[in-house]
Amino acid sequence: MKKNWWDNWWFKLSLILALVCLYYLVVPFHNAINQAVAVLSKVNIQVAKDYILSFGVWAPIISFLLMVLQSVAAPLPAFIITFANAGLFGWVKGAILSWSSAMAGAALCYAIARVYGRSVVEKFTTRSALREVDVFFERYGKWAVLIARLLPFVSFDVVSYAAGLTSMGFWEFFWATGLGQLPATIVYSYVGDMLVGSVRTVVFGLLLVFALSAFAFMFKQIWQDRHKIKNQS
Repeated sequence: MKKNWWDNWWFKLSLILALVCLYYLVVPFHNAINQAVAVLSKVNIQVAKDYILSFGVWAPIISFLLMVLQSVAAPLPAFIITFANAGLFGWVKGAILSWSSAMAGAALCYAIARVYGRSVVEKFTTRSALREVDVFFERYGKWAVLIARLLPFVSFDVVSYAAGLTSMGFWEFFWATGLGQLPATIVYSYVGDMLVGSVRTVVFGLLLVFALSAFAFMFKQIWQDRHKIKNQS
């Protein structure tokens, strides 16, 4: 069986070396990454808004890159960027920006896992977090990505990494991700910078509704599959 070019050891090694050199030898890039991580680590919507807005006309691009960065560095929070986008660009444009950039980040996580394998993925996430998502995939199979995207307590990025370690095809993963994350993105963007007090409860309640809907659909599908198997046996 012919290997893909990205499976060659020289490609994997050269890509890692290029990124390491870029980070440690190019000072502006090094500082930009560190500053972006520091902004996201504060988990403060206003700080994120001020940071993104400081880039002027480049603000949407910076926001896009921030979302991709947080996708790769799984512990960093994505909702901060989504809220900031809504506050800066309006909830419709903010939702489009957040959704598209999250899709790009998810695709990158999937690609990293597919090219470098589990040992490298564990460096970006944690072994225990990845093991929990493994169980999720074993339990729900092809529906795991769609369901996980609808659940507010399942890590978006860890799921993307885990999907790349399975036999799931890219487009199957991509469409499930896009469909699954859309409701939460719309809700988060709609409330935007108004997320205070009782609104927080409303948002969480809406997310639970989406999650319950996903579970209802999943159980219906499982029941239909089992019913078909019984009829065939």
